[in-house]
Amino acid sequence: MPSDTFLQGEQKRTIDDRFRLTLPAEMATEITDDDGNTILVKERYGCLSLWKPSDWNARVEAGVEVIRSKIKAGLLGGRMNEVQRLGRLLSTRSKVIPLANRSRVLIPEGFREFLDVPATNDVMLVGAAICIEIWKPDAWLETLKVDMPEFGDMFKELVG
Repeated sequence: MPSDTFLQGEQKRTIDDRFRLTLPAEMATEITDDDGNTILVKERYGCLSLWKPSDWNARVEAGVEVIRSKIKAGLLGGRMNEVQRLGRLLSTRSKVIPLANRSRVLIPEGFREFLDVPATNDVMLVGAAICIEIWKPDAWLETLKVDMPEFGDMFKELVG
Protein backbone atom coordinates (compact mmCIF):
# COMPACT_ATOMS: atom_id res chain seq x y z
CA MET A 1 0.00 0.00 0.00
CA PRO A 2 1.44 3.42 -0.92
CA SER A 3 2.40 5.67 1.96
CA ASP A 4 0.27 8.68 2.80
CA THR A 5 3.25 11.03 2.66
CA PHE A 6 3.01 14.00 0.29
CA LEU A 7 6.59 15.05 -0.43
CA GLN A 8 7.18 18.73 -1.13
CA GLY A 9 10.03 21.21 -1.28
CA GLU A 10 12.85 22.33 -3.52
CA GLN A 11 16.48 22.48 -2.44
CA LYS A 12 19.80 22.92 -4.20
CA ARG A 13 22.47 20.37 -3.31
CA THR A 14 25.95 19.58 -4.64
CA ILE A 15 27.12 16.19 -5.85
CA ASP A 16 30.55 15.57 -4.35
CA ASP A 17 33.64 14.33 -6.16
CA ARG A 18 32.59 10.68 -5.58
CA PHE A 19 29.04 11.21 -6.91
CA ARG A 20 27.49 11.28 -3.45
CA LEU A 21 24.58 13.49 -2.58
CA THR A 22 23.38 14.32 0.92
CA LEU A 23 19.62 14.58 1.33
CA PRO A 24 17.90 16.76 3.91
CA ALA A 25 17.01 14.51 6.86
CA GLU A 26 13.26 15.09 6.51
CA MET A 27 13.34 13.98 2.87
CA ALA A 28 15.60 10.98 3.51
CA THR A 29 13.31 9.65 6.22
CA GLU A 30 10.34 9.59 3.87
CA ILE A 31 11.99 7.52 1.14
CA THR A 32 13.87 4.87 3.13
CA ASP A 33 12.78 1.55 4.55
CA ASP A 34 13.69 0.17 7.97
CA ASP A 35 17.00 -1.13 6.60
CA GLY A 36 17.99 2.32 5.26
CA ASN A 37 17.41 1.43 1.61
CA THR A 38 15.72 3.42 -1.10
CA ILE A 39 14.96 2.82 -4.79
CA LEU A 40 16.77 5.03 -7.31
CA VAL A 41 14.84 5.35 -10.58
CA LYS A 42 15.60 6.80 -14.01
CA GLU A 43 12.63 9.09 -14.75
CA ARG A 44 13.51 11.22 -17.76
CA TYR A 45 16.89 12.34 -19.07
CA GLY A 46 18.30 14.78 -16.51
CA CYS A 47 16.06 13.47 -13.71
CA LEU A 48 16.32 10.60 -11.24
CA SER A 49 13.89 9.85 -8.44
CA LEU A 50 14.08 8.26 -5.01
CA TRP A 51 11.24 6.09 -3.73
CA LYS A 52 10.36 4.28 -0.55
CA PRO A 53 10.91 0.63 -1.58
CA SER A 54 7.43 -0.52 -0.55
CA ASP A 55 5.79 2.23 -2.63
CA TRP A 56 7.93 1.57 -5.72
CA ASN A 57 7.58 -2.21 -5.52
CA ALA A 58 3.79 -2.02 -5.14
CA ARG A 59 3.55 0.28 -8.15
CA VAL A 60 5.74 -1.88 -10.39
CA GLU A 61 4.27 -5.22 -9.30
CA ALA A 62 0.73 -4.03 -10.00
CA GLY A 63 1.69 -3.06 -13.55
CA VAL A 64 3.72 -6.20 -14.19
CA GLU A 65 0.84 -8.38 -12.99
CA VAL A 66 -1.51 -6.72 -15.50
CA ILE A 67 0.97 -7.38 -18.31
CA ARG A 68 1.44 -11.02 -17.21
CA SER A 69 -2.30 -11.58 -17.23
CA LYS A 70 -2.64 -10.02 -20.70
CA ILE A 71 0.16 -12.25 -22.03
CA LYS A 72 -1.54 -15.35 -20.55
CA ALA A 73 -4.86 -14.31 -22.09
CA GLY A 74 -3.21 -13.86 -25.50
CA LEU A 75 -4.03 -10.16 -25.59
CA LEU A 76 -0.47 -9.01 -26.37
CA GLY A 77 0.49 -11.59 -28.99
CA GLY A 78 1.14 -9.03 -31.70
CA ARG A 79 2.93 -6.68 -29.34
CA MET A 80 5.75 -8.85 -27.99
CA ASN A 81 8.40 -6.42 -29.28
CA GLU A 82 6.81 -3.76 -27.08
CA VAL A 83 6.69 -6.16 -24.14
CA GLN A 84 10.40 -6.91 -24.61
CA ARG A 85 11.19 -3.20 -24.88
CA LEU A 86 9.25 -2.56 -21.69
CA GLY A 87 11.12 -5.41 -20.00
CA ARG A 88 14.50 -3.98 -21.00
CA LEU A 89 13.57 -0.53 -19.76
CA LEU A 90 12.13 -1.90 -16.53
CA SER A 91 15.24 -4.04 -15.96
CA THR A 92 17.58 -1.04 -16.17
CA ARG A 93 15.29 1.64 -14.76
CA SER A 94 15.69 1.17 -11.01
CA LYS A 95 18.14 -0.01 -8.39
CA VAL A 96 17.97 -0.58 -4.65
CA ILE A 97 20.60 1.55 -2.95
CA PRO A 98 21.49 2.07 0.69
CA LEU A 99 21.54 5.54 2.18
CA ALA A 100 24.79 5.96 4.08
CA ASN A 101 24.15 7.46 7.50
CA ARG A 102 20.47 7.42 6.50
CA SER A 103 20.87 10.48 4.28
CA ARG A 104 23.69 10.14 1.73
CA VAL A 105 23.03 8.68 -1.74
CA LEU A 106 25.79 7.31 -3.94
CA ILE A 107 24.66 7.72 -7.55
CA PRO A 108 25.86 4.59 -9.40
CA GLU A 109 27.26 4.43 -12.92
CA GLY A 110 24.54 4.29 -15.55
CA PHE A 111 22.44 6.59 -13.39
CA ARG A 112 25.18 9.25 -13.39
CA GLU A 113 25.18 9.38 -17.17
CA PHE A 114 21.39 9.56 -17.26
CA LEU A 115 21.32 12.44 -14.76
CA ASP A 116 24.09 14.15 -16.77
CA VAL A 117 25.49 16.21 -13.90
CA PRO A 118 29.27 16.07 -13.39
CA ALA A 119 30.79 15.58 -9.94
CA THR A 120 31.10 18.74 -7.83
CA ASN A 121 28.09 20.33 -9.56
CA ASP A 122 24.68 21.28 -8.24
CA VAL A 123 21.39 19.44 -8.59
CA MET A 124 17.89 20.37 -7.53
CA LEU A 125 16.01 18.13 -5.10
CA VAL A 126 12.28 18.39 -5.64
CA GLY A 127 9.47 16.82 -3.64
CA ALA A 128 7.16 15.27 -6.25
CA ALA A 129 4.34 14.16 -3.91
CA ILE A 130 5.08 10.42 -4.11
CA CYS A 131 8.88 10.52 -4.50
CA ILE A 132 11.87 12.85 -4.40
CA GLU A 133 13.34 13.90 -7.73
CA ILE A 134 16.98 14.77 -8.42
CA TRP A 135 17.17 17.18 -11.35
CA LYS A 136 19.89 18.56 -13.56
CA PRO A 137 19.25 22.29 -12.93
CA ASP A 138 18.65 23.34 -16.55
CA ALA A 139 16.32 20.37 -17.13
CA TRP A 140 14.38 21.41 -14.01
CA LEU A 141 14.02 24.99 -15.25
CA GLU A 142 12.78 23.78 -18.65
CA THR A 143 10.22 21.55 -16.95
CA LEU A 144 9.03 24.46 -14.80
CA LYS A 145 8.64 26.67 -17.89
CA VAL A 146 6.33 24.10 -19.45
CA ASP A 147 4.45 22.92 -16.37
CA MET A 148 4.03 26.04 -14.21
CA PRO A 149 1.49 27.82 -16.46
CA GLU A 150 -0.77 24.77 -16.11
CA PHE A 151 -0.50 24.63 -12.29
CA GLY A 152 -3.74 26.44 -11.44
CA ASP A 153 -5.92 24.38 -13.77
CA MET A 154 -4.25 21.12 -12.75
CA PHE A 155 -4.69 21.89 -9.05
CA LYS A 156 -8.38 22.73 -9.53
CA GLU A 157 -8.95 19.55 -11.53
CA LEU A 158 -7.21 17.29 -9.01
CA VAL A 159 -8.96 18.73 -5.95
CA GLY A 160 -12.34 19.31 -7.61
